[in-house]
Amino acid sequence: MRYLPLLLSFVSLASYAYTPLELLPYGSRTSLVIATPEKAELELNHRQLFPPASTLKVITALAAKLELDDDFRFQTDIERIGSELVIRFNGDPTLINADLAKLLKAVKTQGMTQISNIYLDNSAFSGYERGVGWPWDILGVCYSAPASAITLDDNCVQASISSTNNGQTSTYVPNHQPIHVTSDATSLSKLAQQAQQCDLELTTSDGNQYHLSGCMVTREKPLPLKFAVQDTFDYTKQVLTRLLAEQGIQLNGNIQIKTVANQGVLIARHQSAPLNELIDTMLKKSDNLIADNLTKTLGREFFHQAGSFANGTEAIKQIIYANTGINLEHAKLADGSGLSRNNRLTAEDMEQVLKYIWQNDGDLNLIASLPVSGESGTLKYRRSMRQAPIKGHLQAKSGSLYGSYNMAGFVLDDEQKPTALFVQFVTDYHPIKKPVNKKGDTPKTLAPIYQFEQQFYSDVLRSAQGSDLPH
Repeated sequence: MRYLPLLLSFVSLASYAYTPLELLPYGSRTSLVIATPEKAELELNHRQLFPPASTLKVITALAAKLELDDDFRFQTDIERIGSELVIRFNGDPTLINADLAKLLKAVKTQGMTQISNIYLDNSAFSGYERGVGWPWDILGVCYSAPASAITLDDNCVQASISSTNNGQTSTYVPNHQPIHVTSDATSLSKLAQQAQQCDLELTTSDGNQYHLSGCMVTREKPLPLKFAVQDTFDYTKQVLTRLLAEQGIQLNGNIQIKTVANQGVLIARHQSAPLNELIDTMLKKSDNLIADNLTKTLGREFFHQAGSFANGTEAIKQIIYANTGINLEHAKLADGSGLSRNNRLTAEDMEQVLKYIWQNDGDLNLIASLPVSGESGTLKYRRSMRQAPIKGHLQAKSGSLYGSYNMAGFVLDDEQKPTALFVQFVTDYHPIKKPVNKKGDTPKTLAPIYQFEQQFYSDVLRSAQGSDLPH
């Protein structure tokens, strides 16, 4: 009989029922943690693997801060070898047209107006430009822009599609963008579009060509579109050709990809913002390209070879273990952004990372880069965070992927200091579609995920204040 209290305690923990979970649709899986560095207030399924989505960027940010200097900057060099030029790309996710133009202007300033060949050296990275497990159906949109050494203009281009009077559509592309967009999509009323069960669909082909099909709801104004560059070399080659003409530099040969030994004379160098600013943008805007190019850079720096998704994600694990003692060996990482559906992490893993950040933030300065609920970044307009007391009292990283709605971060007191941490992993979230009325509208009610979040975040705040959680 002396073992009975222990048995009862185990059963009580295993049968814990957290009421807000009833708000989520049938089949949803959830892992939740509320804790301080000293103790855990709530741990539900915290050792099960879940897709972290963009909360993974917190781990990428920590690895980058531990491995790279605060003054680390991506750099792009232009060098001269006789009458030839070499442009060394290192995956700067912030490099734009204007930066490349300045490098070419420096070439002309040195008197080079005739160039035989231009070599684009992309040897800083190797392997796939897209992570294993990136969904094929979103590869054409900018948040899945390829993570490549040759990165220009966010590897993202803009266009638009408009409704025409005959029920068809037309497209527009700015003149300076070397892409081609066509459409045979139809333009329908909202009711007709829902009746036909069709959407606007995008396919891509060689040479950065994009084709839109299916249908869209008739619009009075053009619908802005953002496409991920599919061929980074072709895009940069076309941009370079235009910039050379604008600078009055004649190219007598070709622009080609080539690994060139460091034997040229440096003409000019462009540097990105320092690491802290890159991480701030990555976390507040959930920038996938910065996260994935940083991941490949970590692989290059840690293993002293061309960076890739494979060695970059392994570097993240080893860097964090060597510096913090947190073992992520069972985590499955396919990228650093969280975009891959193959990524898997436990809430316990994230809890340990958040604890380390909290306890060492005097040196890391990472918490300040996280969005604040209802006020900044990706949390500014989140429907579960717009009202008091949640607004302004959580600082966290969100993560959304097909069927996953995640959050990981901290509770803030009135002085904006952390008082608790929390992890929310929700996956297999597939609510039943609401019926539409004769006007094609659906009832305007708060989605189940946001109803759940409102209650969970209220409990997170109560826990941070020392109140008991409801069962």
